[in-house]
Amino acid sequence: MKICIGIVLAYYANYTVLFAAEAGMPQLDPKYWVSQGFWLVLVFIGLYLAMANFFIPKIKNNLNNRDNKIKNDLDEAKKFKDESEKKQKEYDETIETAKKQVQKILSENKNRLNTEIQKKKKTAEIEIEMEIEKAEKEINTLKKDSVIHVAKISEELASKVIEEISGDKLNESSIKAAVLENSKNYLKKYL
Repeated sequence: MKICIGIVLAYYANYTVLFAAEAGMPQLDPKYWVSQGFWLVLVFIGLYLAMANFFIPKIKNNLNNRDNKIKNDLDEAKKFKDESEKKQKEYDETIETAKKQVQKILSENKNRLNTEIQKKKKTAEIEIEMEIEKAEKEINTLKKDSVIHVAKISEELASKVIEEISGDKLNESSIKAAVLENSKNYLKKYL
C-alpha cells in the first residue's frame, strides 16, 4: 500500500514538474539546467571561499583569543591565589610571633611584678616587725611606769584612808613597804 502511494506521488510530481516547465517556470525546464548548474557552482564556490578565507578565520581567531584570554585569566588567578596563600602564611606567622612575644612579655612582667611584690612584702613585714617591737617596748615601759604610778597612788590612798580611819598619820616607809609587798603579789599576774 505504501509503495502504491509512493508511485502515485512520484508520477504526480513528475507530471507537475513537466507541467510547470511548460507553464513558464524556466528553472524546471531542462534546457536551462546547464546555466543554472554553472551559477549554482559559482555561487557555492564563492560562498565557500568567503567562508574559508574570511568568516572561518575570524571565528577561529575569536575562539583562539577567547581560549588565550581564559588561559591567561586562569594563570593570573592561580598566581593571585598562590600570592594570597603566601601572604596568608606570612600573616599567620606574624600572628604566631606576636602571640609568642606577648606571652613572653606577660611572663616577664609577671615575674618582675612578683619579685617587686615579694620585695615590698618583705619591706612591709620588716616595718611591721619594727612597729610591733616598738609597741611592745612602749607597752613594757607603760607597764613599768603604771606599776610605779599604781604604787604611788596606792601609798597615797592607803595613807589617807588610815589617817581618816585612825586619825593618826603613819610612817610613810611602812606604808610603802606594805603596798610594795601587796603589789608584788597581785601585779605579778599582770606583768
